[in-house]
Amino acid sequence: MSKKIEQTQAGEKVFDWLLLLFSVGVLVEAFRIDGGLRLNSAGSFPVGLALVMLASSIAILFSHRRKRRDPRIRSALHECQVFLHEHFQPHIVVFSVVSVIYLAAIIWASFYISTFIFLAAMFIYYRQGRIISSLIITSLAIAVIYVLFTMVFRVYLP
Repeated sequence: MSKKIEQTQAGEKVFDWLLLLFSVGVLVEAFRIDGGLRLNSAGSFPVGLALVMLASSIAILFSHRRKRRDPRIRSALHECQVFLHEHFQPHIVVFSVVSVIYLAAIIWASFYISTFIFLAAMFIYYRQGRIISSLIITSLAIAVIYVLFTMVFRVYLP
């Protein structure tokens, strides 16, 4: 009986190491909150979470140690190209760019106006140009948000 060797996805091992580095960085910053570790300090909870992140990233690295690269991937450059092709597809890039613009627009326009424009644009894009129904769905969503937060919860949205 032969044991099947699992294959990694493109960029998976690089991501595992970046996760470990990020966890170490979070731990360092958590220690800087109060300048040390005391159980009743403001930094004790962030330090605990950072330790969980660090332990998890080490466990992930350990569990992936026997995984091998897909034999169809010829080099590190080819692996990078495969990663970019898999994870940066047009619909993901469009959503990410429009989301960043939306977050910036909240500062200049009100929450409701920027959210309406964002939702309308995304509905129209993902529903492949169905403008009227997308605007109706967006209007209903904004109305529900307004009623819930302004009238029910009495929360001011910027």
